Amino acid sequence: MHLKRWLTGIVALPFLIYLIGFAPRWLFYLFLAGAALAGLYEFLRMVVPALPETLKAVAAGLVLLLFWTIARGPFFLLPAVLSLSVIAPLVFHLFSDPQRRADALDHAGKILLGLVYVVLPLAMLVLVDHHPAGNVWIFFLLAVVFASDTGAFYFGRFFGRTRLHPSVSPGKTWEGAVGGLMCSLVPVYFFQHFFHVGKASVFFLALGLSAIGQIGDLAESMMKRSFGVKDSGNLLPGHGGILDRIDGVLFATPLLYAYLTWVAR
Repeated sequence: MHLKRWLTGIVALPFLIYLIGFAPRWLFYLFLAGAALAGLYEFLRMVVPALPETLKAVAAGLVLLLFWTIARGPFFLLPAVLSLSVIAPLVFHLFSDPQRRADALDHAGKILLGLVYVVLPLAMLVLVDHHPAGNVWIFFLLAVVFASDTGAFYFGRFFGRTRLHPSVSPGKTWEGAVGGLMCSLVPVYFFQHFFHVGKASVFFLALGLSAIGQIGDLAESMMKRSFGVKDSGNLLPGHGGILDRIDGVLFATPLLYAYLTWVAR
């Protein structure tokens, strides 16, 4: 398992470096949209496995529409896209099998939740990319969250004694969580030295990204445990699904966006 995790990371790293740092921006945004589609599919398969194929197609269309709205800039359309995620399932059930109309609110709510939980944070990376040196900040986000994940895993493995949240994730410990916070500071020195991300506040940002990323990991564990699922998927050997790999990033991205919008200006 550990070998597969490291091999997957080593293979994926050059592609991520190219896409974030050097690829045409449309290609990077297309990659994000693809990850959002895969993540939303995993989420819906986990929380509402009997979702009709028509509504899955509607959800996929809403993902593409949301990314187009954010990438092209007509932000006034964003509330309309989120509203459509509720309207479309209700209209579908209104004119479909009467025996399944009791599922209408459940389907509408879970599609909306999937868009907000999975898709919107990934689309928010497009806005981060529009910021000056935006691709550097995306690298910073990923480096901090993944360093935190790795530190939490190995500190917990070797030093863990006190369980963090046994009813949600029995393997996580407070020692691992603290180790993750400590390891999240390692990338800060690198980015300050080589990319001149110079404000002292980035240390607090890294700690915040680590903490909320670990909470995101716990939140996904809670959902998987609630629905009796071990992994969200099997797309990434050694990691599970897309959601299993980016659960911390989904929670941390809004914090980075807020920091760049209000603190780093």
